[in-house]
Amino acid sequence: MYIPKLYREEDKEKILEFLRANNFPALVTYDGEKPIATHLPVEVIETEDSGRETDGALTILGHMSRVNPQWKSLGEQEALLIFQGAHTYVSPRWYKNINVPTWNYMMIHVYGKVSLVEGDALHSLLSRLVKKHEVETSYSLEGLPADYVKKEMKGLVGFAVDVTRVEAGYKLSQNRNDEDHENIIRELEGRGDEQSAGVAKGMRGGRSSS
Repeated sequence: MYIPKLYREEDKEKILEFLRANNFPALVTYDGEKPIATHLPVEVIETEDSGRETDGALTILGHMSRVNPQWKSLGEQEALLIFQGAHTYVSPRWYKNINVPTWNYMMIHVYGKVSLVEGDALHSLLSRLVKKHEVETSYSLEGLPADYVKKEMKGLVGFAVDVTRVEAGYKLSQNRNDEDHENIIRELEGRGDEQSAGVAKGMRGGRSSS
């Protein structure tokens, strides 16, 4: 992904937090003829917690329907996961001097090698996903009939992406002076929509490191 130097984010903790907060990326692979993509819920973990290869690296776990032909393209080739954060239009009316419109955004591309997850490992992956979203309820995979869960799992394909590189682009008006930067934040916060609020929050959090 093309990222001007000014907009590169390299803080590992910030990147990890972003990936976990925006955990419905597009998984992009190549089927031999064309690129294909599926949007999927994923779990982002540090490798030291997963028991996979080098400590301190990242592993992204997910699953898709076995009916989805994309799973057949998961193999030796490198895969791409696109994590989209907040993004919004920025009006030139918010600058002190004459300028043109632009777009602010937070985006991370993650590349890695894919392997399939099966058996008990797939069950654990699914169980954690359910527990995360049913934290205030008593629903769990373990509470369902074992034969029913086994049958449903046959219709799924689990995968693990061992991350090889991360490209994080945060375009948050880092090139603007303090007055314009603060005015952009005020205007975005005044809009009242979620995307504008997310960009404003990112701008406030990132200014000190620009």
